[in-house]
Amino acid sequence: MCGILGVVATSPVNQLLYDGLQVLQHRGQDAAGIATAEGGRFHMHKGSGLVRDVFRTRNMRNLAGNWGIGHVRYPTAGSAYNAAEAQPFYVNSPFGLLLAHNGNLTNSEELKREMFLADLRHINTNSDSEVLLNVLAHELQAAANGLKLDEEAVFRAVAGVHRRCRGAYAAVVMIAGYGLLAFRDPYGIRPLVIGRNDVEGSTEWLVASESVAVDVLGFKLLRDVAPGEAVLIDVEGNFRSRQCAEKTVEAPCMFEFVYLARPDSIIDGVSVYESRVKMGEYLAAKMKRTMPHVHIDVVIPIPDSSRPSAMEMAHHLNLPYREGFVKNRYIGRTFIMPGQATRRKSVRQKLNTIHQEFKGKSVLLVDDSIVRGTTSKEIVNMAREAGATKVYMASAAPPVRYANVYGIDMPTRGELIASDRDEAEICRQIGADGLIYQDLEDLKASVSALNPSIRFFETSCFDGCYVTGDITTEYLNGVENQRGEEKPASRDDSEDGQLDLNLISRDQ
Repeated sequence: MCGILGVVATSPVNQLLYDGLQVLQHRGQDAAGIATAEGGRFHMHKGSGLVRDVFRTRNMRNLAGNWGIGHVRYPTAGSAYNAAEAQPFYVNSPFGLLLAHNGNLTNSEELKREMFLADLRHINTNSDSEVLLNVLAHELQAAANGLKLDEEAVFRAVAGVHRRCRGAYAAVVMIAGYGLLAFRDPYGIRPLVIGRNDVEGSTEWLVASESVAVDVLGFKLLRDVAPGEAVLIDVEGNFRSRQCAEKTVEAPCMFEFVYLARPDSIIDGVSVYESRVKMGEYLAAKMKRTMPHVHIDVVIPIPDSSRPSAMEMAHHLNLPYREGFVKNRYIGRTFIMPGQATRRKSVRQKLNTIHQEFKGKSVLLVDDSIVRGTTSKEIVNMAREAGATKVYMASAAPPVRYANVYGIDMPTRGELIASDRDEAEICRQIGADGLIYQDLEDLKASVSALNPSIRFFETSCFDGCYVTGDITTEYLNGVENQRGEEKPASRDDSEDGQLDLNLISRDQ
């Protein structure tokens, strides 16, 4: 999961990109980067950390130009500790390209071999995003008529990317001297939206991972980029789009609606907030059916993403809704923090209880999902320490039992609490008095009720069905082995003897 942004405007875009990345900060906290274009030159600054820490006034001054792209990184391929893998990535041939990518290629190793042996291209990092960039560069070179580049060549190149790349990808690309390219994989797994702003007879364009960036930056939401579609905006603001995939299936990632996206975003025509309200409605109905004799005094959300579901559960169960946890907003999202020990320690730093809401009460805690179980166990303990007599847990999502290979950090089954446990065992493991999970069909209905045209979803982490059809047991075992071998490296050195061709800062 990463956040991407691309803007073609009539005035300098450095501040727009900075503000947009801050809005998308929830999608990645490991690294951030911005690239802009001025005349025939690219300007780039990127580094490890939050947006506010990576960019200083001197960096912003150097990011001149009226169009550019931005990225916030949460690594699912490559290393969380290697600053060289911060995006955007740059390649100088052909034409000069900069790319920012959200998602995960499932055939990146195969593509690396192809490019080295046949395309004669060198991949410098372990990031699949650099692989995607080099595939696009090769396809552009093959599609272009000598030194001449036109929209036909660009769209043919994207079609070539779709033929060669498998997995999940939404990308924004700067093509030197030409303009901004954005495209989405043929399944539409990772989100990408288009915004428009009419200014004094000209039109400005924005593409972003979520519509909240469109809103905050003062643009109007036009639509989503369709699965397999490419959007091309030249430096004069002329907009072109084309379907570039031979076959498409709209199957957005369900975890975007459960947890990843902000509630004020609209993805594939669905309000994330309203979908979470629906999840609470369905979960309340299941609780009435399956746990009719359980006495509960109060419904308490685990902030922030579970609030809409918790409020709707309280409403349908005719129970009081209370805020029992206070969140420290200066602690990052524990789900996307590398390492179990870091997550466990950060839970109590992130949340504190309001004892009056727990003391002497039977409480129902509502969370958006239970992934590793580390956070849930700590929170149940905190509720008991605050005086709760009974602690029940409700998950707005089904049990997460399988690896996700499309850009979410749950790659090994060994890390998932539900991988080899039934609900009773999970309940005992987290120390709750009772546990209820959402049914998968009800989860799907929560989203499809708001946009009936969506007939399929990427729900592999719940049911083990991978929509791209190319995920084998051998592949999953390889991912698990790779994750098990990863060790944090020093942030001060380029790891694995890599030659760092991606400048982290103009000042270094």
